[in-house]
Amino acid sequence: MPDQRTGGPRAGRSRVPPARPPARRPRPAARPPARATGATPLGGLRRSAAQARRSFDRPLTAYYLILGGSLLIIVLGLVMVFSASQIKALQAGLPSTYFFVKQLFAASLGCVLLLVASRMPVRLHRALAYPLLLCSVFLLLLVQVPGVGHAVNGNQNWIYLGGPFQLQPSEFAKLALVLWGADLIARKHRTRLLTQWKHLLVPLVPGAMVLLGLIMLGGDMGTGMVLVAVLFGLLWMAGAPGRLFGGTLAIAVVLSVVLIRTSANRMGRLACLGATEPGPNDQCWQAVHGMYALASGGWFGSGLGASVEKWGQLPEPHTDFIFAVTGEELGLAGTLSVLALFAALGYAGIRVAGRTDDPFVRFAAGGVTTWITAQAVINIGAVLGLLPIAGVPLPLFSYGGSALLPTMFAVGMLLSFARSEPAARAALAARGPGVLTRTKGRLLWRRPPGER
Repeated sequence: MPDQRTGGPRAGRSRVPPARPPARRPRPAARPPARATGATPLGGLRRSAAQARRSFDRPLTAYYLILGGSLLIIVLGLVMVFSASQIKALQAGLPSTYFFVKQLFAASLGCVLLLVASRMPVRLHRALAYPLLLCSVFLLLLVQVPGVGHAVNGNQNWIYLGGPFQLQPSEFAKLALVLWGADLIARKHRTRLLTQWKHLLVPLVPGAMVLLGLIMLGGDMGTGMVLVAVLFGLLWMAGAPGRLFGGTLAIAVVLSVVLIRTSANRMGRLACLGATEPGPNDQCWQAVHGMYALASGGWFGSGLGASVEKWGQLPEPHTDFIFAVTGEELGLAGTLSVLALFAALGYAGIRVAGRTDDPFVRFAAGGVTTWITAQAVINIGAVLGLLPIAGVPLPLFSYGGSALLPTMFAVGMLLSFARSEPAARAALAARGPGVLTRTKGRLLWRRPPGER
């Protein structure tokens, strides 16, 4: 019988199997994610360290560290001089901005000296060595002339220039020793005479002793300590053997003990190391109140201008103990910032001294770095109660134009040395003309041809 649905013969009833869905391909096994560089905290630290290392290896790193660090120290010092000196000025019957205006004037003049020194060639710095030495000796002798020299706090080391201006020749003697000593050692290094011990000592040590003796005649032992530190730094960079270095150090220690034992004032300062009470006759008053100022500052200080110790409790708050006022008003954060800036400046000076092929540049950069860091250590150590109070200012920070001017010139000299490196010269040349040069070029281009 035919199939009524299809019209064909009836066949056996068979169904076409439904189409099966395509078989799914097995998924590949999941691979562990690749460890990217910096995906872990350790990798990030390594990458950051490598990036910081590359940044510090750039040719102009020392130049920018010296320029930025010194300017930040000067600006912060101006702020703290303004804050710390107001009460002192009012107590003396002067305007509250008296010391700040004088420091600002000295800083402005120092910026001119810094700029001039940074543009001077190395040979011109060497040419200043002997004239500056002779001028310093003459001024130190002039201090001892009655009627010309003036005593401040028991030290005969000032010369009045008229009006409110006065000069401290011992501050310029530091710069003179650095330049003269670097030039002397560089000349002997060129002729290969430094292998003989007598050429290491003569005439460097006798010349330094002349400066030191004239300074000690005025009673300024703090500046004498800085001068001895500069002398040791020059001898160390000149390659003095250990026994010669140790012998010179032993002689300096013996002389220091004699000078301290023969002065009741110095013995009193030595007895105040680690003191927590003013003691009999308040002989440790300054050291103890410096510690009080630091202790009351806490982490972030009492606020700028809110110091309590500067209201007559802390002597010399704007000069020798300005670091204590900084700790009271800006706290531990402020004092650590100051220390970090000095550390950056010291690192940059050592970098300049270590990367040059010029012996004079190496010795002069090392001498300036020794001078600034040693004076900072002496000042901060006295404020912290770790060293006797020596009466030296904090470089570039404390009040005092006589200390600020030669120090800023020395910083400008470091900038000149940093620019004189071959890699630094190439980097500066690749940058093209500076802002001042481009501005001058535009002005000349805009003028009519007849006015150029």
